[in-house]
Amino acid sequence: MNIFADFTDRVAKTIEALDLRSSSGEALDLSRVAVEPPRDASHGDVATNAAMVLAKTVGENPRALGEKIARAFEADPDVAAATVAGPGFVNLKLSDSFWQARLGEMLDLGTNYGRSQMGGGEKVNVEYVSANPTGPMHVGHCRGAVVGDALANLLAFAGYDVAREYYINDAGVQIDVLGQSVMLRYREALGEKIDEIPAGLYPGDYLKPLGRTLAEEFGTKLLEMPATEALTIVKDKAVESMMGMIRDDLAALNIRHDVFFSERSLHEGNGGMIRSAINDLTMKGHVYKGKLPPPKGQKPEDWEDREQTLFRSTEVGDDIDRPLMKSDGSFTYFAADVAYMKDKLDRGFEHLIYVLGADHSGYVKRLQAVARALAEDRVDLTVLLCQLVKLFRGGEPVRMSKRAGEFVTLREAVDEVGRDPIRFMMLYRKNDAPLDFDFEKVTEQSKDNPVFYVQYASARSHSAFRQAGEQLGVTDFSRAEMKAQLGKLTDEGEMALVRKLAEYPRLVESAAQAMEPHRLAFYLYDLASLFHAQWNRGSETADLRFVKVNDPELTYARLGLVQAVRDVLTSGLALIGAEAPSEMR
Repeated sequence: MNIFADFTDRVAKTIEALDLRSSSGEALDLSRVAVEPPRDASHGDVATNAAMVLAKTVGENPRALGEKIARAFEADPDVAAATVAGPGFVNLKLSDSFWQARLGEMLDLGTNYGRSQMGGGEKVNVEYVSANPTGPMHVGHCRGAVVGDALANLLAFAGYDVAREYYINDAGVQIDVLGQSVMLRYREALGEKIDEIPAGLYPGDYLKPLGRTLAEEFGTKLLEMPATEALTIVKDKAVESMMGMIRDDLAALNIRHDVFFSERSLHEGNGGMIRSAINDLTMKGHVYKGKLPPPKGQKPEDWEDREQTLFRSTEVGDDIDRPLMKSDGSFTYFAADVAYMKDKLDRGFEHLIYVLGADHSGYVKRLQAVARALAEDRVDLTVLLCQLVKLFRGGEPVRMSKRAGEFVTLREAVDEVGRDPIRFMMLYRKNDAPLDFDFEKVTEQSKDNPVFYVQYASARSHSAFRQAGEQLGVTDFSRAEMKAQLGKLTDEGEMALVRKLAEYPRLVESAAQAMEPHRLAFYLYDLASLFHAQWNRGSETADLRFVKVNDPELTYARLGLVQAVRDVLTSGLALIGAEAPSEMR
């Protein structure tokens, strides 16, 4: 149960029972009425702004109206106290029996607790990573990969039908450069001395194994055939090899995609898919022949001072019109982007999400313009921009990779600190805020290391059951037996944990709606903090320990609470893409 949604309904029914009307006699608009946790936890468990947003409409003082609503709630058996604070907030303190019942529901649902049907099965496409297949993944790709994957997990948990997609940029100049770079390594593998890598080619050592593979497969045949034919073969082999490397790197980070979409496929059949997209825009009146003025500053590669086929994107929110076809009839890079979005729309997606690096901020308006032109209001488009990650080790900037030549590879980072610290810490800041990642700090075993603190809470929850099993001689604690004793939970620390657990369904839905998976990491840290605090209270006061040998019924009740904490930690960490360990090593 989402208790905040439940009490939103209760507030609406309470207002209806009070028969409140607008000054004109019409029924009240309750769309602005909200139920949320109070800013000050000492005020209660839930708070509503109903009196403040409705007072003017009904012609009453907000506090006086708040008092009416509060008095009405005194008849609710789940409400222990109803008070009015500030300008008219109505604060409700809920009974222990209410919280005990909610805890029982959590035990019934296990790790499915918090799962929502909010999305209603609507089709969502989340495109993330989409790194050029020209080399290994580097840490710069890591943040977008984690944000996109965790968001996809979150949306699926909230009831959406999610497709995780990777766009393979396997056409264009960068693939020609890759082919030339691999050809150089192929010649080197055949014994040719290669000194300095020519400017403009990829210098990393990661291409050497591919050069040796080509030498073993083809011998000198590639040197004997026409250069264009040989380069085509090498480019195909290179993209295949690089994508294999990228898939392996992503797997090491527990990143998965459902679809790998090839840019090259858009150009097949004489650019059939691109022509179809341009025809679609033309039929909708968004394409014309014309010339663009020279841009301010540096001119882009595809700018021409000639008549071109242009997208009238300024009429759908863009800053400038965009070229689709050059004067010689060839397609621009942007034309492929249009065709790719049309393909997504043709596949029936209702929501399109792009997770891009901050250096792609200039793409936002043009993507929004394409969506408006192709689909009008039939699709929601969201672009999430991920700011840079700065790498440190013990406070000192990290040097570049020896293997890649220019950057720290994602695999090197995973091998050094592990998958879970990377995934958790990449979500411990909002995606549009800069993030510092220190290789030493993320492996510290202290409260200052959030991922350790959360995973340690998971390990402690398992430890509580092991202790109980040893001391009570029980090998299996059934949820039904634990649920039957929950009425014995009355300690304020225990109730605080139940209240925090009760926030989880709302957290899932609000994070999914806002497309902010970082909220999961913050919530899990707060939950872990409360759990550790209650554990420490038991260390100081024997009566508060989770396991009391002389009181098996209370032990079962407290283990029920521990089980619910474990379930939510397991669920939340799974959405982040990390493990909920049973012990720390």
